[in-house]
Amino acid sequence: MSLNSSLEVWPYVEPPTILPYDFEKFDAIKWRTWMAQSWPISLVISASYVTLILVGQRFMHSRQPFKLQGPLLIWNLGLAIFSLCGFVRTFPELFQVISGQDGMHRSICVRDTLNPSSIFWAFLFTWSKVVELGDTLFLVLRKKPVIFLHWYHHVTVLIFCWATYAHYEPILRWFGVVNMLVHFYMYSYFALRAMHVRLWKSVSITVTTFQLTQMVLGIVVNFYAFWMKRKGVPCARSDQGQNIHLAMYSSYLVLFAHYFYKSYLAKKPKVKRT
Repeated sequence: MSLNSSLEVWPYVEPPTILPYDFEKFDAIKWRTWMAQSWPISLVISASYVTLILVGQRFMHSRQPFKLQGPLLIWNLGLAIFSLCGFVRTFPELFQVISGQDGMHRSICVRDTLNPSSIFWAFLFTWSKVVELGDTLFLVLRKKPVIFLHWYHHVTVLIFCWATYAHYEPILRWFGVVNMLVHFYMYSYFALRAMHVRLWKSVSITVTTFQLTQMVLGIVVNFYAFWMKRKGVPCARSDQGQNIHLAMYSSYLVLFAHYFYKSYLAKKPKVKRT
C-alpha cells in the first residue's frame, strides 16, 4: 500500500530496540493514511460533544444527581491503567534516544529509533482522547460544574492529536510520554477520590503542578524546534504542527495557571454567619 505523498516516511529501526508484543503489530501505514484523510471526523465528534453537554445539563436540571461511585471508580482506574501501560511501553524509546549522542536534539528533530510498539501506543493515545470525553458525562450526570477549561481542553486535545498524528514527528514522543505519565497520576487521584479516600490538599496541588509542568515542557520543546529551523538546522517539524502545538500549549498554560491561582492561592471570601 502506498503512503500518502504528503506524509514523511519514518521506517522502523531494525532490529527493534523494544520487542513488540503480538497485539502491538498492526498496519501502521493503513491507519496513518486513514487518520490523515479523516481528521474532520474529530470536528464532528467535538461538536457533538459540546452539544451533548448542553443537552445533558438541561436534562439533569430538574433531576437529582446520580452518585455513580462504582462506575466512576472503574472509569478512572481503567484510564489510569491505560496511561501507565502506554507510558511503560513508550518511555524506553524516548530514553534510548535521549541517552545517545546529541540525544535531546535527536529526540525532537530527527526521525530515528522508531519501534512498532511506539506507533501502536501513539495510535491508542490519539483514540484515548475520544474515550476521555466520557469524563464529562460523569460531571453532567452528577450535576457537577463543567468549567471552560474542562471542555476546551478535551475538545482541543482531541482535534490537535488527530490532526498531527499522521505527521509522525519525533517531538510527538515528548507530548505522548509526558501526557500519559501525568494522566496516570491524575486518574489515580480521581480514582481515590471516587473511593472517598481523604487526601491531603498537597496531592491535588501536585496534580495541577504536573499539568502546568507538562505545558511548560511542551512550549520549551516547541521553541527548540522553531529555533533550530530558524537557524537553518534540519528539523523534522512541520510548520502546521509547530503552530498548532504552540498555540495549544500556550493556551493551556494560561488556563491551568489561572485555575491553580483560583484554587490554591487566591483568598476565599469569608462567609458571613447570620
